[in-house]
Amino acid sequence: MADTQLLLGLSFVLFALGLVGVMVRRNALVMLMCMELMLNAVILALVTFSLETATLSGAVLVFLIFVVAAAEIAIAIPIVLQLSRQRSSLDVEGYDRLKG
Repeated sequence: MADTQLLLGLSFVLFALGLVGVMVRRNALVMLMCMELMLNAVILALVTFSLETATLSGAVLVFLIFVVAAAEIAIAIPIVLQLSRQRSSLDVEGYDRLKG
């Protein structure tokens, strides 16, 4: 029981750090890394709940999340790099003119 609470506490701390990073930082790549940190915190919580309940449903969800995260990074990184080449900056405040 103590291990479960420790892992869930760690998951909460990681998620909070990622959320603070997304809200405070203005660099697009750092924001993407913070979002990945939040996603890893959710994965840790799912694995913890899966171990606690002795079911495989959490593990299946983890694999699904890994696939979605890989697709997100494969699409987001080239977009951010292309925008940084056009604007010569990774600051997200400079991208407000991209609104349609």
